Amino acid sequence: MALMVSTRLWLGGVVARKRDKHLILGLVQIIRQCALARPLLICVDGFTAYVQTIGQVFRSPLPTGKRGRPWLIAWPDIHIGQVVKHYQGRHVVGVTRRMAQGRLQVAQALLAKSHGGTRLNTAFIERLNATFRSRLAVLVRRSRALLRNPQTLEPLVYLMGCVYNFCSEHKSLRLKLWVGNYGYRWVRRTPAMASGLTDHCWSVKDLLLFRVPPPAWQPPKHRGRRPQAENMLMARWCS
Repeated sequence: MALMVSTRLWLGGVVARKRDKHLILGLVQIIRQCALARPLLICVDGFTAYVQTIGQVFRSPLPTGKRGRPWLIAWPDIHIGQVVKHYQGRHVVGVTRRMAQGRLQVAQALLAKSHGGTRLNTAFIERLNATFRSRLAVLVRRSRALLRNPQTLEPLVYLMGCVYNFCSEHKSLRLKLWVGNYGYRWVRRTPAMASGLTDHCWSVKDLLLFRVPPPAWQPPKHRGRRPQAENMLMARWCS
């Protein structure tokens, strides 16, 4: 799963039977769809597929005006921080923090700007994992409600992710609202409110009854010459 630290917004997740490069590729593509061409810090664990996949996905085509596939230019301001935990049995005995790509000074500035701590960490996504485990019984390590098909788990994960974004108030996102001489009160916000996606906290009923508009219809593309009847219809329409 992926999380935007500054607003605590859950960006999405992918589900598979094993953790491999294809799983990481699907997750990085979700981040790429949400990202802008500006300095970006991505904190991951020690899995080696992250660095290669991020460099593969965060590229943009360079138009040259010539035929053929354009060159893909890597984004210059992508910084990757790795947090590797060393275990002895089930206990963490040490943590190694390193920059797999980019500069440490820029990473520290991005951490301070996003209120993500003072050192490279993956604490926020680990807390989000704990939130999902507490809300979905199938994600508990020892449970009788096991799933045998990953396609069954993906809709449940996205349902809980939408409830987390739109219906769950996050304590770290609340703001102070001063009320004249009477002091202040806390304005509670959800990750969707902090991101500007909505202006109020949704209920689960509102979320389930929300109707997503269908995509705009596009006529199919025709190859070759058009039929004679369609050409006559186009001529009459143009006239």
